[in-house]
Amino acid sequence: MRRSLLALTAAALASQAAATRYPLTVTDDLGRTVTLRAEPRRIITMLPSHTETLIAIGAGDKLVAVDRYSTYPKTATDKLPKVGSAFTPNLEAILALKPDLVLADESAGSRLTEKLAAAGLTVYGGSAQTYNEVFEKIAVLGKLTNREVGATRLVTSMRTELNALQQSVLRLPKVSTYYEIDPSPYSVGPNSFIGTLITKAGGATIVPARLGDFPKLDPELIVKSNPQVMIGLSAADARTRPGWAGLRAVTTGRVYQPAQEEEDALSRPGPRLPDALRALIRFIHPEAGK
Repeated sequence: MRRSLLALTAAALASQAAATRYPLTVTDDLGRTVTLRAEPRRIITMLPSHTETLIAIGAGDKLVAVDRYSTYPKTATDKLPKVGSAFTPNLEAILALKPDLVLADESAGSRLTEKLAAAGLTVYGGSAQTYNEVFEKIAVLGKLTNREVGATRLVTSMRTELNALQQSVLRLPKVSTYYEIDPSPYSVGPNSFIGTLITKAGGATIVPARLGDFPKLDPELIVKSNPQVMIGLSAADARTRPGWAGLRAVTTGRVYQPAQEEEDALSRPGPRLPDALRALIRFIHPEAGK
């Protein structure tokens, strides 16, 4: 009985030690100072990765609305109002919900953070672009929402699973990989979170680091690189591209179009990173799962 009481006391103290203290001031990815006077109770997320993270760290009950692309987990997101997207936000609906915190992005293209801040809302603008930033953002969201314990648990479980998956392909040869975000073609550099996952899956993106994290490529670069694996498009589409019919990935049938759930996990830098790595391993080193 005494041991149980001591354990409960220790857990309570640990929880108190990890509690966020307000007022809290942080700097977002736009260099803006964001101050929360008290623990936020009404949060709107305008990025699916933020939505998934809040739910995973135990702050899902604070959500009063999400962006139109937040679809996971379905049981939670289906119940919430949708208020547009980063590029086409429903500002009237957002304001009507009286959020005390909006989680948006840092994109200059959407300028969503500035629009919402100009309307008098407390907005944190930022998202993960690199692998390590995924864990950093989870920690930031945990701090903002007073869910630091949940954030720590999530990061620990993710890293454990990611490390185990990486071990399964550690001694296998590197496979040159082209990852397509869209047919423009936009792809991923080695330092982006997807590029890092490709490396951890036993692949090597054909994109040089100097081109950036999510560059638009000259199609000739893809032809010259002659990748062994292509991910993000269909085999039929690949065969119709000029000069692609004879590429190794096409002739060996190693062109993969991820299923929708896999595609979502791959494009959202958040809690489903292990699912994304598992999918990449299946495409790049299918023998690892045998």
